Amino acid sequence: MTDRGETAADRAVIEVTGPDALGFLQGLVTNDLRPLGQGPGMVWTAMLTPQGKYLFDFFVVNTGTRLLIDVQAARAAALLQRLTMYRLRAQVGLAMTGLGVRRGLGAAPPGTLPDPRHPALGWRAHDNAPADPPRIDWDAIRVAHLIPETGIELIPDDSYILECGFERLHGVDFRKGCYVGQEVTARMKHKTDLRKGLARLTLSGPVPPGTEILSGDRPAGRVHTVAGLRAIGYLRFDRADGPLTAGGVPLTADTATPAT
Repeated sequence: MTDRGETAADRAVIEVTGPDALGFLQGLVTNDLRPLGQGPGMVWTAMLTPQGKYLFDFFVVNTGTRLLIDVQAARAAALLQRLTMYRLRAQVGLAMTGLGVRRGLGAAPPGTLPDPRHPALGWRAHDNAPADPPRIDWDAIRVAHLIPETGIELIPDDSYILECGFERLHGVDFRKGCYVGQEVTARMKHKTDLRKGLARLTLSGPVPPGTEILSGDRPAGRVHTVAGLRAIGYLRFDRADGPLTAGGVPLTADTATPAT
């Protein structure tokens, strides 16, 4: 039986049309979209505030016939509004579609594209084809590979993409040229060592997401996605080597950069 993948019910799809479509997006996002001008493909990227803080992350997809944006449904209207604000005189059309998003693991069916963030995330498709019942623990995959999620680890107007692993996950390009928030992101890359960021946690007992992490009695971060006794946490690295607890539960933190 062919794996048809699961419906990602929390996603929405925006279509971008017009002769300036790709160039318009290229000037706004953190990643280089020019390879999409050569044929089907998918790029994960973000839009930032002028101060370099995260606003949106999404996939830009060339299906071969259409240019699409795959974004979390709860952020789709705000993204569409922001793109419309930047459009000015560009010959670009922006519209919500009724397309669905499917994702799955294993052999990719025809017409799908690999998730560009990490091989463990499998493939994605943008259509209204039938999908299989949910069966994959995507949170466990994200925790294992330290992959942030919109609205959980990635907080609008608060997060910095380099602290959230965008470079490792192929979500930013430092040679593509200007975009909104580029100067701050470049300074963080070239002039500073990251003092905070995401880390994988091993918990000694159940801990709810959102629990504050303490190093002794000092605040050190917060627990985000939890999968069993593993979790993604946001940490101050200078406090990560002390005895850590969350809600009184001891934990350990792995701050090493995971292999891709």
